[in-house]
Amino acid sequence: MSLVLPSELVVDRFLPTVRAMLATRLADRGMTQQEIAANLGVTQAAVSKYVGGESGGDDRFRNHPETVATVDRIADGLSSGEMDGYDALAELLSLIRSLEDRGPICELHEEEMPALQGLGCDLCVRGLDPDVRAERDVLADVRTAARTLATVPEISGYVPNVGTNIGMCLPDPDDETDVAAIPGRIYELNGRLEIPANPEFGASKHVSTALLAASDVDPNIRGALNIATDDRLLEAAQERGLATLEFDADYEDRGAHLRSRFTAHGGVPHVAYHRGAFGIEPATYVFGTDAEAAVERVRELVATES
Repeated sequence: MSLVLPSELVVDRFLPTVRAMLATRLADRGMTQQEIAANLGVTQAAVSKYVGGESGGDDRFRNHPETVATVDRIADGLSSGEMDGYDALAELLSLIRSLEDRGPICELHEEEMPALQGLGCDLCVRGLDPDVRAERDVLADVRTAARTLATVPEISGYVPNVGTNIGMCLPDPDDETDVAAIPGRIYELNGRLEIPANPEFGASKHVSTALLAASDVDPNIRGALNIATDDRLLEAAQERGLATLEFDADYEDRGAHLRSRFTAHGGVPHVAYHRGAFGIEPATYVFGTDAEAAVERVRELVATES
């Protein structure tokens, strides 16, 4: 993975664009090219190119509302004498921090380093925060688990009509925003699995409900996925000595029902399933210590059944 620092993009892409914008606006406000050059710390020849529209630049910055507002504010301040170089620098640094927070600088960074895409990268904003590292690890685990699931032979035959999903929660989760899953679910398409997007937190309701209930009873359980209920897979689970548990699908508060069933069972089973109800498709939840472990369990069950 090639290493590209966000600061490189600020120097190579952001600064030339903003300097060109400032040069044009300062010229419009009556400053000479020599005065503009002194304010921007560039040569008069560079200002001439800026004003003449020969500087290029990046439209993502040029058309960004916050960038436009900041540049106009600096141009007004410098041309009126109400703002000096220190004030202008403070405005630009504040703008850069804002654009690094899921803004154009962040977008450019992910383009230059594709390996960052889908990781929920927040390094520029929060640095090596342990919470951010935990979120990145969870997102990476779910992404790998989804790709692994797609390689399981015959897995498309076990995808429910409503689709399947894979989830993993952060340690000590509070609600579904602490569970990462695939937005839009995973669907079967022409005999293969279609993974529509990279994982996100808060992207699943049903898998999150089951996983949060399981994690509440056993904090070591942090991964789960749903597949269609199939007697062959349930028999394969029993043959492998895995604990299975049936629960009632038709409960208004499924989370509370699952917690109650898991507690009565003496812990979270490896496999929990229901036979469906009116308007509810039969579903099976397979649990693991993380998303990859849950997918590996499904892979073993499918292989045993085959």
